[in-house]
Amino acid sequence: MTYNLSNILTLSRIAIIPIILLMIIMQGSLTSWIGFALFVIAGITDFMDGYLARIRKEQTTFGTFLDPIADKLLVASVILVLTAKGIIGGWTTIPALIILMREILVSGLREFLSSVSVSVPVSRVAKFKTTLQIFALAILILSEGNIQDLPILFIGEISLWVAAALTLYTGSDYLTSGIKHLK
Repeated sequence: MTYNLSNILTLSRIAIIPIILLMIIMQGSLTSWIGFALFVIAGITDFMDGYLARIRKEQTTFGTFLDPIADKLLVASVILVLTAKGIIGGWTTIPALIILMREILVSGLREFLSSVSVSVPVSRVAKFKTTLQIFALAILILSEGNIQDLPILFIGEISLWVAAALTLYTGSDYLTSGIKHLK
């Protein structure tokens, strides 16, 4: 593994996940705000690690491998904890499941395609999809922060549905690209 700033940011995103989850699980406005802040920081590292790797010419195989894993660990674990707490529930479970299933499908597809020496680059739309997922989940984390007179939970739920629609779009895009390589 190459230790550079980009890879350290990616590793820090993974390392902070248990703390974020603990803050979400604990009851109280303060822990919700801390969980929200840490999740936003983790989301910023998602943008910064790739950006810094490109501008500093520090792109590595390790970083290319680990970055999407870190994204999926962050998003999936927060979805699961928010669901366990009942923040994601009812009809909002549908976009959460869409996001989880797409991430598993695309990860498997990428693994298969790499075994036949085909690389599918991450599209700009897929990067925006991740940003929208992180936004929606951050708002849902904050919904327990007792903000008065703001429809935070509703905004988070609508954002999750929009993120799920974009998730379906990018998933079908990857699937269409991958099917071309099936024999």
